[in-house]
Amino acid sequence: MLGDIEENRVFRSKKELMTCLSIMSMRKKFQYKVFKSNTSFIVVRCVHPSCSWRVRANKLIESEYWMVTKHVNKHTCPTDFKTTRRRQATSWVVGECIKRRFINPGRVFRPRDVMDDMKQRYGVELSYSVAWRGRECAYENLRLGTPEQSYNLLPGYLHMLMQTNPGSVVNLEVTDGNKFQYLFIAFAASIQGFSYCRPVISIDATHLKGKYRGVLFTAVCHDANQQIFPLAIGVGDSENDAAWTWFLKRVKDVFGENPALVIVSDRHRSIRSAVEEAFPRAFHGICIYHLLNNLKTKFKSKNKELEQHYIAAAKAYNLQEFHVLFYTLCSAVPGAKEYLESVGLDRWTRSHAPCRRYNIMTTNISESFNAVLVKVRELPITAFVNEVRLLCQRWFQQRRTKANGCSSRMSTDVENKLEQRRDRAQTMDSLVYLVCCSSC
Repeated sequence: MLGDIEENRVFRSKKELMTCLSIMSMRKKFQYKVFKSNTSFIVVRCVHPSCSWRVRANKLIESEYWMVTKHVNKHTCPTDFKTTRRRQATSWVVGECIKRRFINPGRVFRPRDVMDDMKQRYGVELSYSVAWRGRECAYENLRLGTPEQSYNLLPGYLHMLMQTNPGSVVNLEVTDGNKFQYLFIAFAASIQGFSYCRPVISIDATHLKGKYRGVLFTAVCHDANQQIFPLAIGVGDSENDAAWTWFLKRVKDVFGENPALVIVSDRHRSIRSAVEEAFPRAFHGICIYHLLNNLKTKFKSKNKELEQHYIAAAKAYNLQEFHVLFYTLCSAVPGAKEYLESVGLDRWTRSHAPCRRYNIMTTNISESFNAVLVKVRELPITAFVNEVRLLCQRWFQQRRTKANGCSSRMSTDVENKLEQRRDRAQTMDSLVYLVCCSSC
């Protein structure tokens, strides 16, 4: 077992030997120091001057292997000579200790999680910086690579992605200095499936949390079963006009544009200008909940009736219903009428929208997709892209299996709704109306 030292044990390298010594010292709650060391042997002792514990190891002739030749496994130092901070808990040792926690590369430990784990398992208190560097070492040991190595691996990974997923679209853009600038990915299953979805795309952006940060751009929609259907992801330097425009132009190149297309987003200024440039024929609606938060902030109101009237007015299906609810809302909040009209009634109400928004009045599906990726956003770029691929692949496979088991051309969500309404209808009394024309 890693961390156990005994005479005649052989290690593949000096680093493996030192890792084993460090882990053992943390488990047994003592500290050691290197007494002598060169290319052929090493001697370590307990840091207490009167303690007899020591280990000697020699390098085997004509090999990189090291063997423990002597181990005095008895401590004669005082029992109170212990501390929760140990010199052997270096970043690379911490990385060796926690890497087994990463059975699935998508599982991410935050530095605070590393600190808690090391305290619980070894009784060692780490600083935040050591925990962070230890986590990076664990990533590198698991072949996730350093952030720099991960960016170098990205072109090769994307090439293999195209080979194994024919029909997918990948765009990698670099600067004149051959440094990463933008990335766009749309999987073949997403491209083929969009033609069966309602033409309403929700877009959003969220921050990546790796060493070089960056922003993740997402475009998603609803499938026929009311589930999140990922269309495309993008990575850029920040959420600015240039990045949003580049991403949305790639979305248009892949998925096209038609007069019935609706783009739903928050009110970020860069999104509005990018949509106008990339999708001049599409209708751009805004998320009603983002606008509601802006409304509350502007008028400093926490009135629940304000929220109820606003949501009802936004979701009203016809103009008559909308005007009644909108009048009530504006009467309760002076100034709201001018503010909401300046935003554009067509952009946040269903009744005024020139295109069908169906039930997609918010960007909740985008935010939910981002929430699923919240942990993997800390991974190096290539590992992160691979986790997104695995997630989409798993979703598509599960849904295809479920769809193949359906006996109807309609989705299970629609089937269930029709069944519920049929059951309700059977409990109602029917009335027959005679409709006469003017000539009767």
